[in-house]
Amino acid sequence: MLNKENYRLPAITLGVFASFALIVPNAVAQDEEAAEALDPSLVIGGGDVFDLPGSGYVIDTEELRSQNYYNVNQILDRIPGVYYREEDGYGNFPNISIRGGEGTRSDNVTIMEDGILTAPAAYSAPSAYYSPNAARMGGIEILKGSSQIAHGPHTTGGVVNFLSTGFPTDHSFYLRSTYGSNSAFDVHSYWSDTSEGDFGKVGILAEIYYRQTDGFRTIDAGNGYAGSDETGFDLMEPMVKLFWEPNSDVYQRWEFKWGTTEFEADETYAGLTEADIAANPRRRYAGTFLDHISTEHTRTYLKYLVEPADNLTIQVAGYYNEFERDWYKINKAGGQSVSKVVADPITYAAAYDDLRLLGTGSLGIKHNSRGYNSKGVQVNFDYDTEIGGTAHNITGGARLHSDSIRRFQQQDTIDLSGGTPVVVEGALGSGGNRSQIADALSLWIEDDIDLGKLTLSPGVRYEKVEGDWIDFASDDTNTKTNGATGEIDEVVPGVGMTFELSETTNAFGGVYKGISTPSPRGFLKSGTGIEESTGYELGIRTQKDGSATEIAAFLSDFDSLTGSNAGLGDLATEFGLDGTNAGEAEVKGVEFLQAYTANADSAVAIPLFVSATYTDAKLTAPLSEGGEGDILAADEPGATIPYIPEWKLAVGAGLSAENWGLNAIGSYRSDMYASAKNLEVSNGREGKIDGGFILDLSAHYKLNDTTRIIGGVHNVLDEVLTVSRLPDGPRANAPREFYIGLELQW
Repeated sequence: MLNKENYRLPAITLGVFASFALIVPNAVAQDEEAAEALDPSLVIGGGDVFDLPGSGYVIDTEELRSQNYYNVNQILDRIPGVYYREEDGYGNFPNISIRGGEGTRSDNVTIMEDGILTAPAAYSAPSAYYSPNAARMGGIEILKGSSQIAHGPHTTGGVVNFLSTGFPTDHSFYLRSTYGSNSAFDVHSYWSDTSEGDFGKVGILAEIYYRQTDGFRTIDAGNGYAGSDETGFDLMEPMVKLFWEPNSDVYQRWEFKWGTTEFEADETYAGLTEADIAANPRRRYAGTFLDHISTEHTRTYLKYLVEPADNLTIQVAGYYNEFERDWYKINKAGGQSVSKVVADPITYAAAYDDLRLLGTGSLGIKHNSRGYNSKGVQVNFDYDTEIGGTAHNITGGARLHSDSIRRFQQQDTIDLSGGTPVVVEGALGSGGNRSQIADALSLWIEDDIDLGKLTLSPGVRYEKVEGDWIDFASDDTNTKTNGATGEIDEVVPGVGMTFELSETTNAFGGVYKGISTPSPRGFLKSGTGIEESTGYELGIRTQKDGSATEIAAFLSDFDSLTGSNAGLGDLATEFGLDGTNAGEAEVKGVEFLQAYTANADSAVAIPLFVSATYTDAKLTAPLSEGGEGDILAADEPGATIPYIPEWKLAVGAGLSAENWGLNAIGSYRSDMYASAKNLEVSNGREGKIDGGFILDLSAHYKLNDTTRIIGGVHNVLDEVLTVSRLPDGPRANAPREFYIGLELQW
């Protein structure tokens, strides 16, 4: 188990790093094209979405930096068709949904970093508390309908591909640091260099990202506990990249990446009662005073790219990831689940007192300790040819992947009978002792057939998963008590198209089968089937004179929507399930995006954008399998799918001059339901989720060619919204936060 430690980075360490980089001579600004040197790491080649046979979006480096966003939810908020459920207010535990898929822990979305699966165990445990840190990225790609062929295993909604900092073309140094509300402090810095000779060209990039904050919630005082305003986190992420392009007759490139994440957060599952969140939304109960999560993540890959001919590119990648986490958090109060207590503090009055450290009973607190690893080899190719006078761009690939999760948890008790909380340790394995392993084979091929103005893109994907699960005795003997081995497979066809209406306007569309594979324990023990859907989209996009417009209509027709039990507390897990099939569902909607730069050639340009999504998401058949506590457990057909807003809007406007800039971004979401019961009266994990409008402002001033001052305000209006009722009761969004800092680049 991981120990609670403090990873606050001493200021002197950052100073040494910055001082070393500042003396590097002849450094130049980063060449954005260099980030595309290894195109197969991108899911949207070269960042060009105009010719995609489906809806996609690329967030580049400047857009990421413009608002000083570190929260991936804020970053994705402007993209049509992408929804999220906030959890901690900082985006450390994102729950992302694309076009209506169930979004708990983003387990129905394929999460990648640099074109490689980055979830701790995408097959054996898709519901894992990990997402790449968006604040250290050089870009993010979001691909919706047309991603179903090339990227999996969770193809229902689409793919989010995080792009780590790319190699500049020459010497480069970058440093960005801000300080803000709640003692928030962050540093993002990297240094790179290249060298050429008879051996070819080599390069190195060294990066560090660090962030800390004291948090915006306050823990109450209670019997034997004085209270605390320390509810924040510390995050440290170093990374090293190396590349070598040999001096050879054919173009070759080797690339190696190693990175690690150490994350410590005083975060809890427990929410508040309805009365308490209304009175003080930034409050936490005293019983959560020991709640803390520690995670360690290591990621590495080795890629080889070769162009043996002008019309053929091949890339091979081997990768290995490890992830460990221990979330020590309360799960019981007075013998009851926390979710029951906050939903009904009158019936469970004694337990409610225990939760606030005002009673004489007990609290249950558990080491939710897990270890994950994933490894694999993937091969992709891109081949241009002509067949019968018709141009074809054939892309395809194969991946052998293996991942696993080992759960070894300890259930402790906090005894309150003596007036001071005392931790009584339980036996190792008493809080859960099991493992899952998955070995997967993925094959795919797609052909872009150029028929003049019309391009057809038929393709097919194949996924085969061999799974194994084992339950062990609830102790440290590792005695096997149950288990099974089996396999599932699925063929995933689809076809997309683009039609050139003019040099500046394309129509696009497609029909695709979507799937999301359950865990081995899910399909072998719980009987959870593969989520299957058919996705349809039709749209039009225009790019002309600094203006870009995209309108798309979509329909996702689910034969068996899959919901996750992860994060739902004891009410769901006491049934021993691992995922549930929630029956048939239909999600349809319209997406709109408009971006335009007014006065582009004047001294002060005015960048503008607006995005909007209308969504009608319904369960057309009631829950076929599952249990109490599943948020998809509908009483009757026609229920609105939880955490999918009917309306989602974002608008942005700015002023951009040579030496200064101002930006404002506003986002709005309509009210949502927290469960498929669609209750109008809120209570614990059920009821309404507040809609509302959030406004963010940012500004920068350029001091010289290398330095600029940055600053801004998030949640300018200090809106207070109940943004989630999961895991265990309602919780509010982050308050108004200020920041100011410096950005240096050579």
